[in-house]
Formats: sequence, C-alpha cells, structure tokens
Amino acid sequence: MALTAVTALAALSACANGGGEAGAGAAGAAGSRNIGVLLPLSGPNAALGSEMLAAARLAVTGSVSRAVGPQGHGAQGGAGNNPGALQIDAHDTATTGGAAAAMQAALASGDGIVLGPLTGADTGQISAMARQAGTPMLAFTSDVAQAQPGVWILGVTPEQQVDRLVSAAQAEGRRQFAAFLPDNPLGRALGEALSRSCQARGLAPAQIVYHATGADAITTGVATLSAYQSRVDAANGAASSASDALPPDLAAALNHPPGATSAIAAPKPLDGSDDTASAGGAPTASGAVATPAATTPAELAAPPFDALLLGDTGLALKSTIDALAANKVTRDKVRIMGPGLWAAFAGKLGGLAGAWYAAPDPANRRAFVQAFLAQTHRTPKPLADLAYDAGALAGAVNTATGGGGYPIAELTRQQGFAGVDGVFALTPDGRTTRELAIFEVQTGGGSRLVSAASRRAAPAPGAS
Repeated sequence: MALTAVTALAALSACANGGGEAGAGAAGAAGSRNIGVLLPLSGPNAALGSEMLAAARLAVTGSVSRAVGPQGHGAQGGAGNNPGALQIDAHDTATTGGAAAAMQAALASGDGIVLGPLTGADTGQISAMARQAGTPMLAFTSDVAQAQPGVWILGVTPEQQVDRLVSAAQAEGRRQFAAFLPDNPLGRALGEALSRSCQARGLAPAQIVYHATGADAITTGVATLSAYQSRVDAANGAASSASDALPPDLAAALNHPPGATSAIAAPKPLDGSDDTASAGGAPTASGAVATPAATTPAELAAPPFDALLLGDTGLALKSTIDALAANKVTRDKVRIMGPGLWAAFAGKLGGLAGAWYAAPDPANRRAFVQAFLAQTHRTPKPLADLAYDAGALAGAVNTATGGGGYPIAELTRQQGFAGVDGVFALTPDGRTTRELAIFEVQTGGGSRLVSAASRRAAPAPGAS
C-alpha cells in the first residue's frame, strides 16, 4: 500500500510540475533556486512546524528523513547533496527574534522563494521585508488582510468558502441571502465575504446581523432577522380577514369545532426535536398541554431570505439552532449554510440536517496521507497539506523556468497548480483560489458530499 501511495503522490507532483517540461511561459529574471521555509521548529508549536517542513520536503525532494539542523537554520532537504536538485533552507520562527530573524536568515541565505510563516501575525511582521527584497512569499495563514502583491495566503479562507456556497445556493434557485454571525473576526470575515459574493453575482444585498454572546442575544437577533413578529401579525391578519368574510356562527365553528383541540401543527424544527412548546402549546405542571391563544397562526410565511449563513460553533451554535426553531426558520424554506469548521464536528450537527458547508474533499488527500505515513510513520495534520502544496508549486515554477527563479507571471499562471486538496491558483493581489466541495449535514450526524469540487486540471507550465 505504501508503495502505491508514493507512486500516486509522485503522479500528483508530476502534474504540478507539468511533467517536467518547461513551456513558453517560463521566461523570467534569473534568481536563486533555493527554497526558504519559515516555521516554528522549536517551542510549543515545534511538532506542527516539523510536520509541515516534512510535507514541504516530500513535495520538493521526495525525502523527509533528514533531521532539521540546529534551531532549524540552514537545514537542507534530502536532495541537498545533488547540485542539480532544489535545496530547502529551514528557518525557525520560534527562536529569538521570531519571524523577522527567520526572514533575515532566509534572505541572507539567498533563498529565491519563502514558504511560510504559519500565522497571520508573523506574516504581517515580515511581509514588507519580503516585498522589499523582491522575494515571493507563500504564507500558510488564512487571514485575507495579509494578502498583497508578492505575498500570498494559502489557507482556506472564509471568502473561498462563502463564494462556493453562494454559487451553489444560487444554482438551486436561492436569491435572498442573509447571515447571522458572531461579532468576532471570523464572523466579520464571513459577513464581508457574503456581501462581496452577492454583489459580484448580481444578487440583492445580503441582510447581515452580528450577534453578541449569550442565548438571549441570539434568540433576539434571530427573531429580528427573520421578521418573526411581522410574519405572525401577517398570518393572524390573514386568518382574521378570512373569518370576517363568514357569518359569525360559522367562523366560530370553524375556529373551534366541537371536540377538537386547539393545538396547531407547526413546521418540523431544524433539530428534529418535539416542538410542542412552540407549536401547539407548552406542557403544564400536570403534563397536560396548554392551548395557545386563538390568534396563534397555523403557518407562518417564509422569512425574508431563502439562504442563511451561520458562523457559530459550540454552545453558541446550539443556541442558534434553538432560536431558528423557535422563530420558524425551517429547512423547507431556507438553505442553511456554515463555515468549513463544521467539518471537524459534523457528527454532532444532526440539529442542522440539510445545512451545507464548503471544504476541501478529504478523498483528494488520501494519496498524500499514505505517502506521508510511509515516510514519517505518522498521519499528517490538515495544515501539512498547505506546506506540501507550497513545495509542489515551487517545484513546478522551478521546472517551468529551467531553474531561473520564481517570476510572478509563472506563480500566477491562470491554470493553477495541482495540490493535495485539489487545484489551486495564485492571483496577482495575493489571494488563492481553490476548488472546494459542498457537503450536507445528515439527520443522524455526519455529512455527505453533494457537489464535488471542479475537476479542472492544472496543465503543464506555459500551456494555453
């Protein structure tokens, strides 16, 4: 199995490198071929940093067996003794001086491209250094604020996820988008991404509500966003108008037929629970069901949106699910959507059955996982995918230029690169586009693939 995995991953690398043939688009100024990798190789995140370094080496040299040198500085990849092979210089961002010192070491080593650092804070600290030196930097953060020409963010960003969700929801006929999001950096990023995506697709401006923590704030926020009271009033008004058109005795008989209870069937709540309290009445101390007021409507109109983006996790998400049920935001009328973070605990999301999230398809990384396991005897964390992709990209561009450096035109080639999680491409403004899949939460927990990522290929460098 291990040999098969390595062979499959070699095929992936060959695709990223265009089969080893440089195309006409490989022209660019000559520069250093060395690859600098900036990661925490000591301290609390050393294990993660070392794993990501191993993934980058696997992509570039096919070897992850060489140990990192003292404090990570100047360590070479497994093919370092071959003068015709790419060389990896590893630089530790967790030592004295942090990311700035590691970047200075990379520049002093003559590295022609930098992979890393890990965080948005470290990226912000050294991005100016990279740009001033004219050294491309592929950071592993998903913080879009750090994206700029010459500095790319490789993490799966909120805007990538949201645009994929909006595209899929629009394709199934959704036109009115809204968002109920936590008032934190992730929530704000999701909201801004939704606004941009709706505008770019010619949709109506999205309704966005940011909520504070706490169940009360969430319940109130959902009621406001879903126009619950207006929908109740409208339903009561329609019922009253129908009754007014009938003789009083007939209207009374229709409203309260002999021997009938006044419990009213309500739409099935999102969490699949017994919604007796909000539908037909609340249990009393004796266990009987109290009848609701005669003005309670049998069915409410749909909320003023047909697609709703959420951003919460944990207890806040549970409170949101409860609030959606209480305010009759039902899955038969509204497509619920959420962040890719939901993939990590999809088994606990049965209360959001039918909801979507966008994420890389884990099936795409099986060959990488098996090859990494064969080389290191451990399973890679998802962040290792980014390091492998960055290394594969560097190798592809080096091949395209015949070892002549890493020109922007080749880094941002339109056809992109074959990565562990699918095809990705760098844009001139420092962003990364990725092909994401859509997953749907299932009633019993877990999720299923409902829309695969695009299977567009990454052709050989320079191909049209």
